[in-house]
Amino acid sequence: MSTEVKVPALPESVSEATVVTWHKQPGDAVERDENLVDLETDKVVLEVPAPEDGVLGEILKPEGETVTAGEVVAVLGEAAAGGGAAGAHADATAEPDSAAPAATAAGQAAAAEPAADAAMPPLSPAVRNLVDEHDLDPRRITGTGRNGRILKEDVLRAIDSAGGAPAAAAEAAPAPAAAGGSTAAPAAPAVTSTPPAATPAGEREERRVPMTRLRQRSAERLVEAQQTAAMLTTFNEVNMQPVMDLRARHKDSFLKAHDTKLGFMSFFVKAAVEALKRFPAVNASIDGTDILYHGYYDIGIAVSTDRGLMVPVLRDADQRSFAEIEAAIADFGQRAQQGRIEIDELTGGTFTITNGGIFGSLVSTPILNPPQSGILGMHKIQERPMAEAGQVVIRPMMYLAHSYDHRIIDGKEAVQFLVTIKDMLEDPARLLLEV
Repeated sequence: MSTEVKVPALPESVSEATVVTWHKQPGDAVERDENLVDLETDKVVLEVPAPEDGVLGEILKPEGETVTAGEVVAVLGEAAAGGGAAGAHADATAEPDSAAPAATAAGQAAAAEPAADAAMPPLSPAVRNLVDEHDLDPRRITGTGRNGRILKEDVLRAIDSAGGAPAAAAEAAPAPAAAGGSTAAPAAPAVTSTPPAATPAGEREERRVPMTRLRQRSAERLVEAQQTAAMLTTFNEVNMQPVMDLRARHKDSFLKAHDTKLGFMSFFVKAAVEALKRFPAVNASIDGTDILYHGYYDIGIAVSTDRGLMVPVLRDADQRSFAEIEAAIADFGQRAQQGRIEIDELTGGTFTITNGGIFGSLVSTPILNPPQSGILGMHKIQERPMAEAGQVVIRPMMYLAHSYDHRIIDGKEAVQFLVTIKDMLEDPARLLLEV
């Protein structure tokens, strides 16, 4: 008895998903609630668990296919179904024996063809599509899966390798004619006619890879922001020495007391919240012809992943302690890399902070996250000579960038907002005193 594996209910406002990765192949044993396949939506990655113990049968939706809620993606059979598969394979291998008399009558060359077909290894739908698309011979591909099964990675490796299966087949085609001896002589000049300086096959490789749904959605929103908002960016620099000294003094006791590390992000979140309280327009958004002022502070924290940029939202940041902020941000980063961020965690932010400095960026102009009207960009901490009290000293400096929607935020407000953050960071005691 077989069981259908269906796409679970998709998040609200999401109509379809893309099959990203199959973690099991046909014939593999699976356990109940074991993850079979990852589905990617515009916002999150969903896991589809096995409904019961058994053996994965046919995969109906290979990687890259688009699916909808409730659609069947695979068939799960009982453990005994493995024997049926083996019996079917045995029947397939027995076919050449029954056809041997006919093949013998037709000739030795015709007999070799069904024998080769019988030796054809079993292929999953995804592998079969790749093989057909690139006109490959599966018998020439070395399988690294269980019992020598050919995986998708094996086919891609064969495609990418220089002198792949198509080239090998083209070179092998004249071999029977060359055995007669008459055609061997003309073949030699054909090989030497290639100029020595010619680029070897494979060195100018091009690969076409579809964009993930997450990256497609991010691209749409970024282009939308540039086309709809009157976006400007103002810059300032902050001396990070006071924050670094405070962090160095208390990081050990902070870790012991709260079981989380004291980083820089909590200082920037606290400083941003205080600045947003003083300049409500930066925490507002445009709704048609109205300006919507938010009485709460939900700060989006941009997180970079392999699938694209994600911005989980830190709710009620003004009511959270330094330890709660640090723990929440660390949790966001970990779950974002695993694709376990929920869709409701990505919506409803009022302001965004992005940290390009962790990748080495010195200066950048961040793009708004609509419908928000402001975003703060943090950058690399760079030691530079500074003039203080008539003396040149070395200080760890960071450039801050504030991109804002000029439709509702004036230049004066944007600059003063950034100066407020600078003052808070250069004198962290202000964060406690709220001055």
